[in-house]
Amino acid sequence: MLTVGSTAPGASAKTNWVFARNKTAGGTAYHEAGNGEPLVLIHGVGMRLEAWAPQILALSAGHRVIAVDMPGHGETARLPVGSRLEQFVAWFGQFLDEMAIETANVAGHSMGALVSGGAAATFGSRIKRVAYLNGVYRRDPAAKAAVLARAAAIPLTGVDKEGPLLRWFGDDPDSVVARDLTRNWLNLVDPEGYAVAYSAFAEGDETYADRWKDVAGPALFLTGSDDPNSTPLMATQMAALAPNGWVRIVEGHRHMVNLTAPDIVNALLAEWLSEGEDVK
Repeated sequence: MLTVGSTAPGASAKTNWVFARNKTAGGTAYHEAGNGEPLVLIHGVGMRLEAWAPQILALSAGHRVIAVDMPGHGETARLPVGSRLEQFVAWFGQFLDEMAIETANVAGHSMGALVSGGAAATFGSRIKRVAYLNGVYRRDPAAKAAVLARAAAIPLTGVDKEGPLLRWFGDDPDSVVARDLTRNWLNLVDPEGYAVAYSAFAEGDETYADRWKDVAGPALFLTGSDDPNSTPLMATQMAALAPNGWVRIVEGHRHMVNLTAPDIVNALLAEWLSEGEDVK
């Protein structure tokens, strides 16, 4: 495990990132930039493809970067009520088919990490590399009970817009702009689509947990040292199971580390994309 100190500024002072979207025949909205080997980015619950803005802007210099709106978010229609993580992975496979992408590097954040991990476990060599940012793995009983309770409350109380901000951000200067961006995206989310995705997220921490041994390509497990839910211990446990797994921990950051420490995360993703199997 390598811990990376954070001296980089947080998200840009720009607070109105909006990217033009295209849609596949199946209705998945996406933004594409750059040329080269494909890199597909999958955001977390409550977010939208703009949550990858710093990575889109930086990594499209050398890759064909494709950021997607997950079902029920942005401009992509939600999946049916009761859909589980497997259905989100199947959606992603359909997206790759519709985009005629034979092999891809895939980076997912939070719920997107669960989807990317499921894709790596089930699509074989089609997923060349996987990056698992702030992703969960076998929650302990207390954390599992808490996330299931939050999922059960959504149909009754709607989208909780403040609880995630308290869990995902500290009071440091790096988090100020990122917190405002995240609050705005939570305000825009479709409540029903959020509920479907959050339920799949709450129940999905063990769905592919035994499959990391089957992921042959380079697997990066990245999180913030202070993330209370997607912990450094989880990242270390998964990396130990993956044949080519390696860990990077960003010191002093929490859940939205790709926004609060974008320069560091961009550098770590570039390392993963360029050196892969040689980096430990």
